[in-house]
Amino acid sequence: MGMLVCTGAMLQCSFGVAPGTLNVLPLNLVMSGSPSANIMDNKPMVNVMPFGMCNCPANPMVLAATAAAMGVLTPMPCIPMTMAPWVPGSPTVLIGNMPALQNSSKLMCSWGGVIQILMPGQFTAMVP
Repeated sequence: MGMLVCTGAMLQCSFGVAPGTLNVLPLNLVMSGSPSANIMDNKPMVNVMPFGMCNCPANPMVLAATAAAMGVLTPMPCIPMTMAPWVPGSPTVLIGNMPALQNSSKLMCSWGGVIQILMPGQFTAMVP
């Protein structure tokens, strides 16, 4: 059982230094005051906002800055690279013909970070 996730949810990336937020465009208004998210609400800088600075050595910007600093890990500004959908989506609830996003869903960044939902943005709708 999980909670539906809506716009304003607080996110965290395993390589980010600060929480980010989820923005859901108001296309799929579903029985709540805030737009609810589905697994395709994964677009960088549209749905998934930056997480402050990135510490991932696989990020080309971090790699270049670290090389320039003689191998000392040097964080660089986060630019999420989230190309794949959130997984898993709800097996029973569809929003905009796609599985609803649940508080247990994860999103992978191409640089290696795992993005999770810290706070779903609402606490009323339970998903079986």
